[in-house]
Amino acid sequence: MGIFFTPVEIAGPDQERFETIDALVDTGASYSMMPASLLRSLGVSPFEGQEFRLANGEMIHREIGEAYIRMNNDVVATLVVFSDERSHSILGAMTLEQLNLAVDPVDTRLVPTSAIRT
Repeated sequence: MGIFFTPVEIAGPDQERFETIDALVDTGASYSMMPASLLRSLGVSPFEGQEFRLANGEMIHREIGEAYIRMNNDVVATLVVFSDERSHSILGAMTLEQLNLAVDPVDTRLVPTSAIRT
């Protein structure tokens, strides 16, 4: 699957101001990840910390909060990881599922999908 970026709008708990960023679509990442400075400027506060395993096997500790993501006029509350400023913003699998979006690997884009009920 190709790597691609997509524009994402993100807001804090009041949803008054949405900021548009380019996020790397990463279905291998559980959570979405955004720069800590952006999240804090939008009023997102961390409520816990968690350990994460990186692709190289390294373990890191990061804070987690809740932000609002808007894509295609749909808005969802989702967990976000507070990242350092050098990391790419990531749109993770949980947020994609909440937005009912799937990856089209041929055209490297996001496409609407149906929610699955088991």
